[in-house]
Amino acid sequence: MVAPRLILVLGDQLSDGLSALKAADKTRDIVVMAEVAGETGYVPHHPKKIALVLSAMRHFALNLREHGWTVAYTRLDDDGNSGSIAGELLRRASEHGTSEVIATQPGEWRLIEALEDMPLKVRQLPDDRFIASLDTFNDWAKGRRELRMEYFYREMRRKTGLMMDGNDPAGGKWNFDHDNRKPARPDMLRSAPMQFTPNEITEEVLTLVEDLFGDNFGTLRPFHFAVTRGQALRALDHFVRYLLEGFGDYQDAMLQGEAFLNHSLLSPYINLGLLDPLEVCQRVETAWKDGHVPINAAEGFIRQIIGWREYMRGIYFREGPGYTRRNALGHRRALPDMYWGAETRMTCMAEAIAQTDTEGYAHHIQRLMVTGNFALLAGIAPAEVHEWYLSVYVDAYEWVEAPNVIGMSQWADGGIIGSKPYVSSGNYINRMSDYCASCAYSVKARTGAESCPFNSLYWHFLDRHRKRFEGNPRMAMIYRSWDRMDEGKRDAVLKTAKAHLHRLDEDGVL
Repeated sequence: MVAPRLILVLGDQLSDGLSALKAADKTRDIVVMAEVAGETGYVPHHPKKIALVLSAMRHFALNLREHGWTVAYTRLDDDGNSGSIAGELLRRASEHGTSEVIATQPGEWRLIEALEDMPLKVRQLPDDRFIASLDTFNDWAKGRRELRMEYFYREMRRKTGLMMDGNDPAGGKWNFDHDNRKPARPDMLRSAPMQFTPNEITEEVLTLVEDLFGDNFGTLRPFHFAVTRGQALRALDHFVRYLLEGFGDYQDAMLQGEAFLNHSLLSPYINLGLLDPLEVCQRVETAWKDGHVPINAAEGFIRQIIGWREYMRGIYFREGPGYTRRNALGHRRALPDMYWGAETRMTCMAEAIAQTDTEGYAHHIQRLMVTGNFALLAGIAPAEVHEWYLSVYVDAYEWVEAPNVIGMSQWADGGIIGSKPYVSSGNYINRMSDYCASCAYSVKARTGAESCPFNSLYWHFLDRHRKRFEGNPRMAMIYRSWDRMDEGKRDAVLKTAKAHLHRLDEDGVL
């Protein structure tokens, strides 16, 4: 009798078409799935994320069994749980008399290395759920002086044929981002992403998460995420029908008390494997072709997936395991307490962090231009910023989160992703939100204890990193503006910034 092979399926690999499952023999091989402390605790994950992954895993295992697979499933509170993926593979190998494992390559270096170090024969197959293989990305990147996402995105458009008119982009432009910067207005009748009522399986998971992770940052209930592919498909349909039309216009907007606006909240389902990225883009393209949504909405959404998402994965694997330790600007400040919920007088930070606590979610501008912008201006250690984002968001997995934070948000990779740092004063936040109108700080003031911290910290950042950035063509005009400022005003701005930073160090909040 031929010994079975173990087929590893991780918690973010919940796809029927997973390469490991495609390489398996359903009649003899055994699928191994495991809820382990090593994955729930390597950072202090938001309780909603832990619940989402565990419930989705249990539902996926049930679906596999219904389709004839043998599944060896370990629950987090099972007796004998070894606490790690490697440990569970060794345990199952001993139980079933096998030494062979087939896995789809994990999305984090720590797990790839853990599988490579095992005393079993582990074959890691490429994760082909992405549009660009890692080889494809590396071939594109080879010999390029700058790895700019826009040019990679154009290659992905050509490869997929999405929104293409022959060899040319539909509408005559590759990118309609210029049309996607409108501030939103309050609307009592605004649609929201689809929500789902937890079933018995999910309720059991919620109780477990409450017991084991109740002290983690983040509110667990109410819990309304999709946990099956069927539910995720319904969420996709709902977004396309009711929210996509305004996605382009308002994707950068921020409003108090509005967690989602026109955002899809589909990224957790795509990153888990419940939705295929190409099928999502094709559904959006069809809505545009049928005349239901404008071109800037469809293009802007598709760019997020086949542009940024694919590009970030390519960067993560190309740069290697040490990427998360990059610190090109030498920032060392500890992450302030307000990131973990300490009360702050800054309305924008309070809104973004409170929403993160409640929903395990904030959209890309809240992450980049509020919490990320502040961390960069304040000189917070990028490794601590990285760990915070990985901890608090339900869609955060290191392959996509680390390049977004280390590279795009914190410029800690020295410019691999961004030609210039994503920094701004309070003016940008004021233009794109209603936060500043009710803030204790004045967005119009650059100096003094009651001035918006973003304003003075912005110039303080530019001043202290002048040697690095003054030769950047995209920043030359900014430095000329700084130089034209009266010397006394410059001194007052820097003094205000230092006072803000001192308070931040003393109190952990502003």
